Amino acid sequence: MIELAPSILAADFSRLGQQVSDALACGTKRIHCDIMDGHFVPNISMGPMVVKAIKPLVAKAGAIIETHLMIEQPERYIGDFVQAGANLVTVHVETCPHLNRTVQQIRELGAQVGVALNPAMPLMMLEEVLNDVDLVLVMTVNPGFGGQEFISESVDKIGRLKKMLAARKSPRRGDVHIEVDGGIHLGTIATAEKAGATIAVCGTAVFNREGSVAENIAALRKAAGN
Repeated sequence: MIELAPSILAADFSRLGQQVSDALACGTKRIHCDIMDGHFVPNISMGPMVVKAIKPLVAKAGAIIETHLMIEQPERYIGDFVQAGANLVTVHVETCPHLNRTVQQIRELGAQVGVALNPAMPLMMLEEVLNDVDLVLVMTVNPGFGGQEFISESVDKIGRLKKMLAARKSPRRGDVHIEVDGGIHLGTIATAEKAGATIAVCGTAVFNREGSVAENIAALRKAAGN
């Protein structure tokens, strides 16, 4: 069963607490925060204060906060996000010239480690850290904005990553999640799950005016066959 991670980037920030609570009330165990700096990606989103604001709601529900750092020099801010309440910190290979050091920094701060790849980045960039991460995030759109269409070539990439993880010779084998982010909706979630994804980040598919948060989450789960 693929797990949903609603992205609050698409939420109504005038009702953020209520919308997060609505998602958690559906049994959601992950809330996804997309952090953008206007440099690595062409948009600016949120900072540690937003993570801190929703942390009590998420913790009370027994869920976790994922912070996806789409920012340059992420090592400068990892500590701030963990202190604010992030349980998992995901960084991009493209922004980390010393990726092993950054992975170790996240681990030492007590958070789970995620590493992300943009659509054009090859999986080989991850080979040397696969034994040290909890999650690999495959971007299925080019990051920066919500509501984009799923890049179909990502399906093969997810499948190849699944094989890479299965072939690892490590005590951590089987513990690494494959997360997909971008263009995940009723028409694509089953495809991503079939390819090997275990977590799906959903923004506009959860937070929209076409249905309530509960209705949209139920529909996504049904579409995935859950």
